[in-house]
Amino acid sequence: MPQDTFDERIAATYEARWPELFAPAAIDPVVDFLAGLAGGGPALEFGVGTGRIAVPLRRRGVPVHGIELSRPMAARVPPDAGVGVTIGDFATTRVPGDFRLVYLLRNTITNLTTQDEQVACFRNAAAHLEPAGRFVIENYVPHLRRLPPGETVRPFTVTPEHLGFEEYDFTAQVAHSHHYWIADGTTETYSTPHRYVWPAELDLMARLAGLTLRERWAGWTREPFTGESEAHVSVWQKG
Repeated sequence: MPQDTFDERIAATYEARWPELFAPAAIDPVVDFLAGLAGGGPALEFGVGTGRIAVPLRRRGVPVHGIELSRPMAARVPPDAGVGVTIGDFATTRVPGDFRLVYLLRNTITNLTTQDEQVACFRNAAAHLEPAGRFVIENYVPHLRRLPPGETVRPFTVTPEHLGFEEYDFTAQVAHSHHYWIADGTTETYSTPHRYVWPAELDLMARLAGLTLRERWAGWTREPFTGESEAHVSVWQKG
């Protein structure tokens, strides 16, 4: 995983850039879903970030620990929230204890830009889980069907303040996400690589790690997952 994906500049402006992620409508259903799976048992978040989900989940009575590669992001987890954070790559970093729940949100599995790293992530999740524990991933379904033949670029945000598009490298199965923010006559840019991955490929990675698919939904309120779904919430079980 690139070391500087979430540097100080992004950490300092994360909530301002993506305020919709911090709205109750974006947080409460996730916390409800995860708290139900944890049942009060300990949970581990891969890519805990600033604690957007870990902190309210802890307030629901679920003990939460997080693994986070970005020190600037981890530094913004409130120190009095009761959420411990270990600095490291969630594909390989181990923390003590067994967990009833491991979860990985907001397409963050794609921050691992090789198949080997993604497989290692599943194995790391399985190593942290207690018997019958659950691993949850929230991820988008690749949007390749929206690309006309011969094109490699797809816009996902077009506003006067923000232009965002993905540039696909099909041979590497990597989408480069490009952002341009315009304010006060200046332009700020941000680009990151992401290895896009289909649900069926994730299921195979899970099987290699000794995990079995238990449920898959199109969203956190358990909308049915169909061939037209643009995202999924998948739950695998150990053993």
